Amino acid sequence: MKIAILGGDGFVGWPTSLHLSDQGHEVHIIDNLSRRWIDAELGVQSLTPMDSIQERTRIWKQETGNTIRFHLIDIARDYEVFKAWLAENRPDAIIHFAEQRAAPYSMKSDQHKNYTVNNNVNATHHLLNAMVELDLDAHLVHLGTMGVYGYSSVGAAIPEGYLSVDVETLNGSKAAQEILYPANPGSIYHMTKCLDQLLFQFYAKNDGLKVTDLHQGIVWGTHTEQTLRHKQLINRFDYDGDYGTVLNRFLIQAAIGYPLTVHGTGGQTRAFIHIQDSVRCIELALKNPPKKGDRVKVFNQMTETHRVRDLAELISRLTGAKVAYLPNPRKEAAENDLVVENKQFLELGLNPITLEEGLLSEVVDVAKNFAYRVDRSRVPAVSAWTKEIADEIERDPEHPRLKSVS
Repeated sequence: MKIAILGGDGFVGWPTSLHLSDQGHEVHIIDNLSRRWIDAELGVQSLTPMDSIQERTRIWKQETGNTIRFHLIDIARDYEVFKAWLAENRPDAIIHFAEQRAAPYSMKSDQHKNYTVNNNVNATHHLLNAMVELDLDAHLVHLGTMGVYGYSSVGAAIPEGYLSVDVETLNGSKAAQEILYPANPGSIYHMTKCLDQLLFQFYAKNDGLKVTDLHQGIVWGTHTEQTLRHKQLINRFDYDGDYGTVLNRFLIQAAIGYPLTVHGTGGQTRAFIHIQDSVRCIELALKNPPKKGDRVKVFNQMTETHRVRDLAELISRLTGAKVAYLPNPRKEAAENDLVVENKQFLELGLNPITLEEGLLSEVVDVAKNFAYRVDRSRVPAVSAWTKEIADEIERDPEHPRLKSVS
């Protein structure tokens, strides 16, 4: 297949590009490189040294003989340029990663909220709009988030996208309805993914687009089979308070002798998936598209759930690191349970990688190898979910959220 990967320079986009190219597909990366500009804005870089996208693709061709083509296009802003590229190339499938992906970054300020909404929603709508205008019969696979469901405890498993309900009619009888599972976003970033859902539902119903929406858990790990082939193919590894996901942050904290920072009680339960499983799931989704006229196909792309404090205790046992409990900058429940259905990928043959100590040790080794690149001042999570908390931090330079723990 000819596959366009929007946001293919990113944390999940890059290993996905390599994986699909390795499968023999013609891969085109479309990216505006905004994640690299955000590194410059935040003054923090990936733990792992990253070459330019041009150098990365050159090394891939050198190692495998396969060509990955890169196109510098901002799909959220340059609609006509993007539409012209689609018209000329007419890919068989489009994988959409081209969204600002960090909840803390989306909550940093009013400007960051505006940027996240403008970038994410425009990118998605420009893509859908162009596909309709060009009569493009491509399968769209979108990387969403488990966060569209929220993190409340309702005492029942979260289904894969849809919920069957009975509604009372005017004559008092019951009528069966199938609805999207009620959205409950916990940040501006998560809200944009909820808006994506509605856009997909509309365009699938109104224009017959073939859409698969992957509600993904928190990704951990760095290596995939393809990124291990050459040191310059390594994936990015974020450890900072805005972009570092909780497990990778714990691992780098352990590697540099920094206490594992647990916010609040640590009773937040989250869904997780290894980066290798993430790219496998995307391949499985591509191989099993919905038919034209079908509803949006929704997968819960996760393999296990854990409480944050349990993860911290696991890493502490593995590495000897201490655990530090800090005030929580997020507006969320202190404790929640999370039960998630994920049988669709399992039925398609996914054999999940789980949190085993051997794999964690591998990531710790990556962290130790590049620990010299860590800026310890960037480790604390300080982006506040409410203006009240932000004002509190600004008034108090000794606020515990601002302090490096030792």
